[in-house]
Amino acid sequence: MSDSDFTDLIARAISPAMSRDEREAVYRVVRQAFQRLQEREGAERDDLRAELQAHLIEETIGEVEGMVSRYIAQQTIDTAPREEAPGR
Repeated sequence: MSDSDFTDLIARAISPAMSRDEREAVYRVVRQAFQRLQEREGAERDDLRAELQAHLIEETIGEVEGMVSRYIAQQTIDTAPREEAPGR
């Protein structure tokens, strides 16, 4: 699975309408599933590949949170009352 596929998978599992706590619950499930996968593959905690994969998981979660933050900010801007320019 490529990094972009993984990002898409996580992004589909959450929604901007979810609270931060709800999104964190999804991320915990992702982390737990990843740990179980590593255990099943016999990866040791100090294995550099396992450390890189864990780093990529955290980086992907950060990217998804960034997308959510940008979406929420754009929604806030789009729904904010527009101030009328003077003379209109």
